[in-house]
Amino acid sequence: MEQREKLVEVKHLKQYFNNGKPNMVKAIDDISFDIYQGETLGFVGESGCGKSTTGRTIIRLYDATDGEVLFKGESVHGKKSKKELKDMNRKMQMIFQDPYASLNPKMKVVDIIAEGIDNHGLSNTKKERLERVYHLLETVGLNREHANRYPHEFSGGQRQRIGIARALAVEPEFIIADEPISALDVSIQAQVVNLLKKLQKEKNLTYLFIAHDLSMVKYISDRIGVMYFGKLVELAPSEELYNNPIHPYTQSLLSAIPLPDPEMERTRQRKAYNPATHAYKADEEVKMREVKPGHFVLCSEREFHQFQGNVVNDFRS
Repeated sequence: MEQREKLVEVKHLKQYFNNGKPNMVKAIDDISFDIYQGETLGFVGESGCGKSTTGRTIIRLYDATDGEVLFKGESVHGKKSKKELKDMNRKMQMIFQDPYASLNPKMKVVDIIAEGIDNHGLSNTKKERLERVYHLLETVGLNREHANRYPHEFSGGQRQRIGIARALAVEPEFIIADEPISALDVSIQAQVVNLLKKLQKEKNLTYLFIAHDLSMVKYISDRIGVMYFGKLVELAPSEELYNNPIHPYTQSLLSAIPLPDPEMERTRQRKAYNPATHAYKADEEVKMREVKPGHFVLCSEREFHQFQGNVVNDFRS
């Protein structure tokens, strides 16, 4: 991978929740990774693995239990003035999973989209404000007539486009898309993903794209990280991860993707992941290790030497 500027650096991030119970939930358990300027980093894993919590902690919707998040070299979770927080919030935006719940049903679309414009003083007159909203609507594939409608008058795909327009309104550099297509019909999902790809090229955006559908994540992402129970278990370029998955959990995820060939789909076997058979000795140090250039796997020293000689097995056949 060519050398690019690091936009986001996550270092030993932890997010623990007590929930008033004696057993602490380790939603994020010591993970580290970088996101480069202009790329899409995809995060996948089953529900409850910590991928959405990671996104929300990066953008400071949650205060981190421990660790560090840097945006362009500046700490996100450090002590900041209101102005510093406001400036950082403008640079980092979020597209939420549920387009039904993330839009205020009592507000018209024009005011939903213009909320960020108003907060950051990005327009000088009402006319300029309205023109900015019209332009944003057209940018996401809607039209200016939609500005005076309420969220309930739109389909799910249209609502998600409104959510994207709202995120774009403050001209961010980095967008966290938290399962932005999971609540949409399959026919609409590809439209939204293609829109995100188009906007990325036009505006030089950087994405953290969170989803559980690995095939869709592969389509949009430059690199993919796989999470399992709060741990980042594998991180690699998209094609490399798909063609040469190393961690047993990643192999299990990929084996569950349906194949377009009915005959192969009927005869192939899924690869189940059993964490009990993937245990470590008490004295083994388990950490992310670079098995191949740009391909990192959570493993012990013993596994590291095994993985370096890894041969691609077509477990999907």
